[in-house]
Amino acid sequence: MTTGERRVELAGFLRARREQLTPQDAGLPAGPRRRTPGLRRQEVAQLAAVSVEWYTRLEQGRVGAPGAAVLDALASALRLTEAQRRHLHLIARGEAPAVRHEPAPVRASLRAVLDGMPLLPAYVMDFRFDVLARNAAATAVFGDALRGNSVRQLFLDDRLRATQLDWARVAREMVGNLRANLGRHPRDARLREVIDELRGASAEFAGWWADQTVTERAHGHKRIRHPEAGELALCYDVLASQDGSEQYLFTVTPAGPADERKLRELIARHSRSRLVAV
Repeated sequence: MTTGERRVELAGFLRARREQLTPQDAGLPAGPRRRTPGLRRQEVAQLAAVSVEWYTRLEQGRVGAPGAAVLDALASALRLTEAQRRHLHLIARGEAPAVRHEPAPVRASLRAVLDGMPLLPAYVMDFRFDVLARNAAATAVFGDALRGNSVRQLFLDDRLRATQLDWARVAREMVGNLRANLGRHPRDARLREVIDELRGASAEFAGWWADQTVTERAHGHKRIRHPEAGELALCYDVLASQDGSEQYLFTVTPAGPADERKLRELIARHSRSRLVAV
């Protein structure tokens, strides 16, 4: 298959899968009635943490073969099966993908802890920064930032970056944390895949990675600009599992009385909207 033929095949496959996927399938609100079936290009780009302009050109056959990590992000956004993911890599790059990393499932008891904290945002990540579970309060505060790999989202999603008022500090801490995690898991293919992609896609990540900073986060603080609640000052604490899975429970608390009021109002609004939707 020639390069031109690959581009045409890839464009057609992506377009067909996008049109077959409903917003509900992708975990998105249905919204107003749609004139065309399936997801919008903007929604796929958002879920995959790529720009809508680039994704549009990809669907039009005007972009070269994406990297393996980007293809996996698209496969996740489009909810591809393992067979479809393999086909995506083959038509885009002419080579089969690496075996997909399957994170250890979150224990039922840990999920019960998440759901048992309705007023505090909480979520679980592994050492690769893949988000494994979150509660409704975390969704209300962080939205799509808690999908897929959170460090990819932080560096590659411009809209998310704009909401992080302490972006440079938080992002640099995450780079240092990734380096510490790589030291413990030097053979983990998924972790190296995330790091390699970000070194190529973000000059800031590449620069901070090169300075050899190592960071271990147990607690901290950040400020975000929320579209509904405005500016929020938040604290977070990280609790590590002791069962060898290296899963981490992040709990988020307000930094002050005003932040607590805004946080409670935000979570209450989202809780009511979920009840109405049901």
